[in-house]
Amino acid sequence: MAHRRAQISARGPMTGRCLHFGLMASVASGLLLSACSSVYSGVGDLGHSLFGKTTAAPLSGSIGTVVADEPQAALVGHDVLARGGNAADAATATALALGVTLPSRASLGGGGACLIARPGSPVQSIAFLPGAATSQGADRPAGTPSMIRGLYLMQLHFGSVEFSDTMSPAIGLASNGITVSRVLASDLKTVKDALLADDSARAVFGRGESDVLGAGDNMTQPRLAGFLERVRTAGVGDLYNGALADVYVTAAQKAGGGLNDDDLRHSLPVQTDALTTHVNNIDGAFLAPPADGGLGAAIRYTTGASAQGAVAAWRASKASGVASAQAALDAGTAGSGTLPALPASTSFAITDRQGMAVACTLSDNNLFGTGRMAGNTGVILSASPATKPQPLLAAAILRSGRTLRAVIAASGQNEAADAVGDAARAAVRGEELPHVGAGRINAITCTGNACRGSIDPRSAGLSAGTTN
Repeated sequence: MAHRRAQISARGPMTGRCLHFGLMASVASGLLLSACSSVYSGVGDLGHSLFGKTTAAPLSGSIGTVVADEPQAALVGHDVLARGGNAADAATATALALGVTLPSRASLGGGGACLIARPGSPVQSIAFLPGAATSQGADRPAGTPSMIRGLYLMQLHFGSVEFSDTMSPAIGLASNGITVSRVLASDLKTVKDALLADDSARAVFGRGESDVLGAGDNMTQPRLAGFLERVRTAGVGDLYNGALADVYVTAAQKAGGGLNDDDLRHSLPVQTDALTTHVNNIDGAFLAPPADGGLGAAIRYTTGASAQGAVAAWRASKASGVASAQAALDAGTAGSGTLPALPASTSFAITDRQGMAVACTLSDNNLFGTGRMAGNTGVILSASPATKPQPLLAAAILRSGRTLRAVIAASGQNEAADAVGDAARAAVRGEELPHVGAGRINAITCTGNACRGSIDPRSAGLSAGTTN
């Protein structure tokens, strides 16, 4: 356990700098080299294995629900639940899979935030937002790859298996190939010129020299599979404090990202209590700062005021911290300001058979981040928060005592937080969830012990049922 906690430390376990930059060629071959360090890579000290030799028979009956914007990632989460994993296991595996199936919005070079609720316990908020590159002279500054460290923290505190076990589906998808979904095809078309201008990105996403992949095409990512395999075998700390950090930083520098070793080392997730409300005997929990979309969604839910206006006022005040945000929520602080055009994101919601729930929103701080890849790692570099406004990451979990009422997350750029607030209001009234404006809701609503997933009918997402 001590080793696992060390993986999220700013100092962390130094894994031995025996991985020389000359070995970058072996990264290109698809498998990310071997290091000289003796780091733990075992699976199963928390219980069972999801995908190894000790995998239990699939569960039958009600196993939980996964709702996500990208169908292949949703099916990964559902498979984890069917194999006996809990909602945190499924959320970690789903997010990692999205790094493969929807890198335009959930690249492993980006970040996000998650709400986690266990029956009888306070809801927790984990934010893992990309930090800014600090090296001078970057022509397209990148953000730090905060995703993996944030997911590791969630798995450490709430998962039932080792983090390395949840990586297997993503590695398989990257290695064996995925079918380009409608949402990814649309994103590829939007940023076509930028991707084709980068040699590494064009090799993955291009169709010839002048076009990008379309819906239904097959896409393999052997370099990304190698990167993930390296993290699985050497440990998460290797990406932030070890030899893999050197590889990533060097690649990011060559891509004009301006990242350095200190940037990765100090890219730390933040876990806090969620923002909370209590209205009509319903306990509401919302993402907490630095994921300030949760504050906007909570204001919308409790007062009906504009979520975007509330966040604009919060950001203009330069306030920070959960206590300040909770005070603003308790006071019903609204605002009439507006935000600049915000980055794209994606979301998902998950419940399991034990009543645990997770809602996450992920972003690259821009569609396809910087539009460049971190060399032979296969990872799309997120955009620096110093050059792009912070995305509006919003999610909510509603409970009545120990009983779940709704698990909600949304994308939709400037309207994401309003969409979460409106969906939460509808859920507690037993009404159909609204699907208006640019907000796109992924939700699970529950009546008694029966829960039902709901996707936005305008999206191409998937609700992966409640039974095996």
